[in-house]
Amino acid sequence: MAIDPATRVTSGALAAVFDPSLPKVAEPIVQCVQIKPLGPQQGAPDRYRVVCSDISNFIQCMLATGLNELVQNGILKKGCFCRLKKFNPNAVKDKKILIILDMEILEELGTCDKLGEPKSLEEVLRAGQPAAIPSNGFYGVKKEEPDRKPLPSRAAAPVSSAHANIYPIEALSPYSHKWTIKARCVSKSQIKTWHNRNGEGKLFSVNLLDESGEIRATGFNDQCDSWYDLFEEGSVYFISSPCRVQIAKKQFSNVNNDYELTFERETVVEKAEEADGVPQVRFNFTSIADLQTVEKDTTIDVIGILKEIQETSQITSKTTSKPYDKRELTLVDNTGYSVRLTVWGNTATSFDVQPDSVVAFKGVKVSDFGGRSLSLLSSGSMTTNPDIDESHKLKGWFDAQGRNENFSTHANLSAGLSSAGGARLDQIKTVSQVKDEQLGMNEEKPDFFNMRATVIYIKSDNLAYPSCLSEGCNKKVVEMDQGQWRCERCQKTHERPEWRYIASVNISDHTGQLWVSCFDEVGRQLLGMTADQIMELKENDEKAAQKAIEDANCKMWNFRCKARMDNYAEQQRVRYQVNSATRIDFSSESAKLAEMIKGYNIGD
Repeated sequence: MAIDPATRVTSGALAAVFDPSLPKVAEPIVQCVQIKPLGPQQGAPDRYRVVCSDISNFIQCMLATGLNELVQNGILKKGCFCRLKKFNPNAVKDKKILIILDMEILEELGTCDKLGEPKSLEEVLRAGQPAAIPSNGFYGVKKEEPDRKPLPSRAAAPVSSAHANIYPIEALSPYSHKWTIKARCVSKSQIKTWHNRNGEGKLFSVNLLDESGEIRATGFNDQCDSWYDLFEEGSVYFISSPCRVQIAKKQFSNVNNDYELTFERETVVEKAEEADGVPQVRFNFTSIADLQTVEKDTTIDVIGILKEIQETSQITSKTTSKPYDKRELTLVDNTGYSVRLTVWGNTATSFDVQPDSVVAFKGVKVSDFGGRSLSLLSSGSMTTNPDIDESHKLKGWFDAQGRNENFSTHANLSAGLSSAGGARLDQIKTVSQVKDEQLGMNEEKPDFFNMRATVIYIKSDNLAYPSCLSEGCNKKVVEMDQGQWRCERCQKTHERPEWRYIASVNISDHTGQLWVSCFDEVGRQLLGMTADQIMELKENDEKAAQKAIEDANCKMWNFRCKARMDNYAEQQRVRYQVNSATRIDFSSESAKLAEMIKGYNIGD
């Protein structure tokens, strides 16, 4: 006997969501009567607006991006029925809207035309009387009626009036206005400072978590001073707009969210007295055995038994000459593998976790050093003996049998292809690999890589700068008068400067393009003349100088590059610099390719 869908729909449930005086339905069943994609935004995921009806009323809903597959795969469609498992009532530009975080499609009920004559819940709540469904346009879209004044909206949950409009993190986007999130600070970075030719500044970041997801928030300069001391790891906060929502820079974050927040001058941050409904931390664990399938430089979460703890040691950065404290740990799990994990800074010096404890790490970077090893990022966090199922299972296994087991390592994983002489071939990175592997995201040290690419374009503006003639100086000089070039560092005046390249060059391979900085030695190689010569040419014959620059295009080179994080205009970005360039030796490159082919053992 066929099921009548009308008997399964929870009539009146939508009104109860927005009216605390009505009895609630935990997981109401509704009909989807319309689906509409929102306007796309460059670099952002698709968003969908859905109209749901409970036969009595209809309401506009916003799907969380995690539910996009239901629409894209044709599972959620017009006329179908669904069970709302997680949702959050909200208001966008003073209009009631339901944010759907999780739902189940009831395929056994099939699809049909709209059931009944549902009224607009938005109009019912505003005017206290039934409203007709418009004959055209999207559900709930009405012409402005200046003589109708909306009544105050009522909160759907017992929150204070000051924070009645609580948004789930999952629903935040650049389209969101007048929102407040209630989230737990699960990690907080140290204050980082920068000083370069564009100025100086400081920043810090926090990772925020609620039931729907996570997001990273960053405060620069004045906002760093205002909010750094207020944020404490583990505490819960109300954060209210204005606060910039922008596309996330994945190379600087281990948070699974397409957006990130930047605190602004008018942003409001308040510590919450109640932490109900806000989870402690959210993990997505990779087992130690599965590390061999994880790409180098990937950011993951890992949990294991703390088997060994080394003493604190110190290394000195080659680039900044700053000392860094480090401590190496050994983790094991029930897959029979062990891995070395390094913690840094205050985490290393204050580490007091006892051996045989269960430790969960969020935000560790995978390295191929020693096969596979891990490093806790500055944005990551560590939790000891967390109250989660994975922790209890690991502890039970270790106490029962794991304590006496022998564990394998990934030490032989990185043997790689080698030449007949046994030396490992230098790996050539493509442009897409450089970006996908997020080279340069490590805030403590730069990444170096080799690349074979073609010069596509050299900017003729700011191609070189006038430098000091004093040996070992190279600082920029300023022309004070005709034949008078002053160096503030040396406190000397020269009759002329020495021009040095600071070229901005676009290079390309078959996977993409990259802007790189090339300094004096590399510039001489690319253009085949000194910066003094090219600047003299520009002064006397602009067309000849432009031709010399254009002649350097469309030539392929082997580049040795450096990628490192930079701060500019209160924004973080990766800057790429060419340290050296060599012409292609096609005979040598052919021999390398032949050795590489042998390494695959084709025909054996």
